[in-house]
Amino acid sequence: MKFKSRLVWVLFFSLVFFINSGFTVVGHRGDPIKYPEETIQADDSAFNSGADYVELDLQLSKDGVPVIAHDDDLFRVTHTHAIVSQNNFTALKQLQYDNGEHVMSLSELFKHYQNKPNTKFVLETKIDHGLNPSYELEDRIAQIVKKYHMQKRIMIHSFSAASLFHFRKIMPEAYLILIVGSLKRINFSNLPQVNAINASSDIVQEHPFLIHWLHKLHKQLFVWAEMDESPALWHWLINRNVDGVVTNYPATGFKYKLAKSGTKKYAINRTGIYFGKTKAATMMNPYVRIKEKKYVQPGQKVNVTYGVRVDDRLFYQIAEKTFISAEFVNFDLTKRDIAPYQNKKIIAKPNQKVTIYRYPDNQAKTQQKLPANQLLKIQNFNGSPKNMWIYTKLGWVKAKDILFYGFFSQDDFRDYQSLPRGSQYTNLVLLPYNPNQAIAPTTFTQKLQQINKIIY
Repeated sequence: MKFKSRLVWVLFFSLVFFINSGFTVVGHRGDPIKYPEETIQADDSAFNSGADYVELDLQLSKDGVPVIAHDDDLFRVTHTHAIVSQNNFTALKQLQYDNGEHVMSLSELFKHYQNKPNTKFVLETKIDHGLNPSYELEDRIAQIVKKYHMQKRIMIHSFSAASLFHFRKIMPEAYLILIVGSLKRINFSNLPQVNAINASSDIVQEHPFLIHWLHKLHKQLFVWAEMDESPALWHWLINRNVDGVVTNYPATGFKYKLAKSGTKKYAINRTGIYFGKTKAATMMNPYVRIKEKKYVQPGQKVNVTYGVRVDDRLFYQIAEKTFISAEFVNFDLTKRDIAPYQNKKIIAKPNQKVTIYRYPDNQAKTQQKLPANQLLKIQNFNGSPKNMWIYTKLGWVKAKDILFYGFFSQDDFRDYQSLPRGSQYTNLVLLPYNPNQAIAPTTFTQKLQQINKIIY
């Protein structure tokens, strides 16, 4: 009877996910392009961008605490060498990401999101049971999931079949996903134990029959890749009826999810701000874009109620019968984030071709490039501190691709030094500030020669 009961639970949850999840968007380590991966800030950004789930990695500290971390050594994300398994959690917790957050435990994560029922997680166990026969990590995860009543808000995936098999014993109702990089790993020893397969996009593109085959066996298929924002790849994936995509770009995943379901309008209910230098016109209807004699002023906050996609362009509703292009509204930057840069100019990095975009969106790429050796005024900002976009009269460019150029006063340096580490762009051309000097001490051509020598 006990086995039958467990089997019923497994089939029930498989059916629920199979019917309701559809095209599930999973933010890979949160929203890592915008914010430091696997932080609350990155997770919140992923959920706000439309992710159904956030994927996180789990390892065990020396004193048996499940720690949210992808790498064994935390140097890449905290700039401090520390092996998770060789340190107690009290020591690991002292390490900070570029946004000032500390390394988290699974308990801390669940405590933060416990009363936010729309936040859901895919937990990955980073363990090789060929090297580590202990199941302490899985047992601790199960205890914490049950303690915070997160059973219906998590899925568990892993490259380790042994790890998933153990979860099936201790959490028979859990939704389990086997991550594979090869068809050889999908066999009838593994499949009965799991609810879904998470395969690389290369495998799915090479073997499209896999989708139909797994669905016929009542299993779902998630796809993972080093997801960029290639429209061709996204269209291919969603038109092949995959059940979910694990992506570094949750906002893009959400856009394609809307396109697949035919949804054009969705609720947002967030407050944004306009950082442009001049007023921006609004319109009554995003479908017929007749400008009305209403404007959003520089520095003005706006309450965005809905997002509407028209011809693959996003508009925000900010009042009854009042819409504005999404490029004019920012949710992630603050006045503090842009203060050191807002009165500067930009110039293309020497010997580099800097792409111009129609909108602050990777899929809005044009064939145009920033002219070399030409200074341009900054007219607007968008994006996030880690992934800032700059607007000039020629269009949008990525902040990481250009050099900020101008006089830097003491106030500028004070603003710059007050920023979190991840918001401090180092691509600066520093000109000493002299209030009695109207122009730079050297000619622009000489300054460019200096820049080339410094960078190269």
